[in-house]
Amino acid sequence: MSDYLWFEGIPFPALGFEKEILKEVGDKFVVRDEDTIMLTYPKSGTNWLIEIVCLIHTKGNPQWIQSVPIWERSPWVESEDGYQTLINKEGPRLISSHLPFHLFPKSFFSSKAKMIYVIRNPRDVLVSGYFFLHKTNLIKNPESLINYFEWFLKGNVVYGSWFEHTRAWLSMRERDNFLLLSYEDLKQDTRGTIEKICDFLGKKLEKDELDLVLKYSSFQVMKENKMSNFSLVPEDVITNGLHLMRKGTTGDWKNHFTVAQAEAFDKVFQEKMIGFPPELFPWQ
Repeated sequence: MSDYLWFEGIPFPALGFEKEILKEVGDKFVVRDEDTIMLTYPKSGTNWLIEIVCLIHTKGNPQWIQSVPIWERSPWVESEDGYQTLINKEGPRLISSHLPFHLFPKSFFSSKAKMIYVIRNPRDVLVSGYFFLHKTNLIKNPESLINYFEWFLKGNVVYGSWFEHTRAWLSMRERDNFLLLSYEDLKQDTRGTIEKICDFLGKKLEKDELDLVLKYSSFQVMKENKMSNFSLVPEDVITNGLHLMRKGTTGDWKNHFTVAQAEAFDKVFQEKMIGFPPELFPWQ
């Protein structure tokens, strides 16, 4: 059982993160104009997005995604290992992050780098996060979904409050170098959403290349790709291993929330997300 590493009011996993590096990431990391950043709150389809973007880069050829671990293809800027990898990488980079707005590299905001931000129904995020994390040593063990539910609403979970994270990043949504996507759209219209990503990145794919991107980024194929499903992480590093791909569905929260929890969640959502147009949240 490990507690969090707290930095600037945000809890991070105690494993693989350092305060000095988090500070350096925010203040000193130089985002380049040709970088592509994939940013999400945890459990919102991050690795699916990374896989798609990698496949767009190779025009659907799976060789890269099948031979290089996902965290090397698109390193996590806030993690110790990812930060070191990125500062030593030449040319255009793929960068992954869960960082909240106020801790993200300041250099991004004056750059032309492209950012893709994926949001997902926070109820599903909560359930997915609970099943993903509760057996690992990355967080305090919540013991039950009831406890985790309370923590989530208070923002006492890794990377802090979903509401704060989403509110702050959504303020970027009118910018040309920021693409807002939802997990639900990605699920419902995968091809259309992948085409949107291609347009945003200025990549032209033929129909057969797009078919390959769809094929190799599908849930089943990714679940079996050891370079992408985190099964390479040894169990002595992370207790019980990381079982990244559980269901990949939408609306699973309905199988886990009580009526009272659903009502409590709605109330907090309405309060915290007031002022945003409802169409930003396609799960409502």
